[in-house]
Parts: sequence; structure tokens; C-alpha cells
Amino acid sequence: MSNEIWIGTLVPFLGTILGSAMVFFLKKEIPVRIEKSLLGFAAGIMVSASFFSLLLPALEQAGYIQCALAFLAGILFLLFLDEVIPHVHAITDQEEGIKTPWKKTTKLFFAMTLHNIPEGMAVGVVFAAFLQGQATITFAAALSLAIGIAIQNFPEGAVLSMPMHTQGMSKWKAFLYGSLSGIVEPIGTLLTIAFSQYLTPILPYFLSFAAGAMMYVVVEELIPEAQEGKHSNFGTLCFGIGFAVMMVLDGVLG
Repeated sequence: MSNEIWIGTLVPFLGTILGSAMVFFLKKEIPVRIEKSLLGFAAGIMVSASFFSLLLPALEQAGYIQCALAFLAGILFLLFLDEVIPHVHAITDQEEGIKTPWKKTTKLFFAMTLHNIPEGMAVGVVFAAFLQGQATITFAAALSLAIGIAIQNFPEGAVLSMPMHTQGMSKWKAFLYGSLSGIVEPIGTLLTIAFSQYLTPILPYFLSFAAGAMMYVVVEELIPEAQEGKHSNFGTLCFGIGFAVMMVLDGVLG
């Protein structure tokens, strides 16, 4: 396995591991201001990455209509997963009066795992495009996306491991579950790269598809959670910061 593939596989996963490790250093509950800030920052990173790292390269290789349809297909794909995978939404099941046999900690785990599916796809398809010699995707551009996803995975890991510890898990178990929620990313990356030779003719559409899937997560989960209740302005401000960080990162490395 080449160094490029190792980087694309492990860098985003490392962000989840480091974020989950915050359970060892922080108190049982994340302050609301910090939680809103982390969620907003993660949303900003994902929106910026969807546009600069995925949609723009796709539009340079394919038409607007085709990319738009692939983008919508990515949204529909995550909508389907959202329906079949039980997980916590911005408004909890308890507040909606819904009773399920799933524990809240289990649904938290599935929620973050769901978040990580499109991110693994996005990194995989970008690295696949680079390995196939796509002129619009350089290694630096692929690396910028991997780093950006790793940055936004950090708060997601913390937002998962900390509530799990609050719900009664030990710190080590909460760290393990938080880290494992990101395992779908390297798996998705490796699978996409493995089949890259078959995907070459439709790589622009896979880039758009991954962008749509990521945007679904942002609009359905991250932004509502960042804006719900008090201190939503922290989430808004950090959304802008996250967007700018990823934009600069893509510009400098891409």
C-alpha cells in the first residue's frame, strides 16, 4: 500500500481518535458554549470541503446537470440511511415522545457513525481520482481534504465520547466507542480506492455524490444541534471559522 493511501486512510481517523481522547482531559459534560462552537466548526469544515474539494473539481470535469443529479443522489442516499439506522437527532427521541428499545448511548454511536460514512466516501473518491491521474485533483488537494476531515472529526469524537461517559460509561470504554465510530471512514476510503479503476469514467459524479451526502449531514444534524437552545451565536461564528479554515487549507495545499 502506497504512502498516499496510508495518509488518506489514517489521517481522518486520527482526528476521531484524538477527539475521543478528550474524555480523559475534560469534565463529564462539555459546556454548552463549547459544544455549540465545536458543532458549528465541524459544519463549516464540511460545507467548505463539499464545495471546494468535491463540487468544484467535479464541475470542471462534468456538466452542471449531471453533477446536480449526483449531488441529489448523495442526499437521498443519506436520507435512506437516516431512516434505517436508529440514532439521536437534534431533537432527542425523549423530547418527541418516541420510545425505542435502543439506549441513548447506542443511538449516539450510530449517529456519529452515520456522520462518518460520507466523509470516508469523500476522502476515498478524492484519493481515487488522484491515483487515477485526474488533472483536477493533486495529492496536495487530496491531502487538504483529509486534513480538513480530520480537523472536523476532532470535535465529533469529543461530542460523542463525553456524553457516553456522562451516561455512565467508563472513560476508556467511552474513548473506545468514540474512536470506533470513525472506523467506517478508513473502510470507506479503502473500498473506494480499491475499486477506483472501475470508477474512473464516473469519478466526477462520485465527487458530487459525496458532496451531497456530506451536506445532508450538515443540514440534518450539525446545524440544528448547533442552533438549538441558547448560545447559538457561538455555533454560527464557529461555522464561519470552520468554513474559512477549510477554504484556506484547500487553497494553500490544493
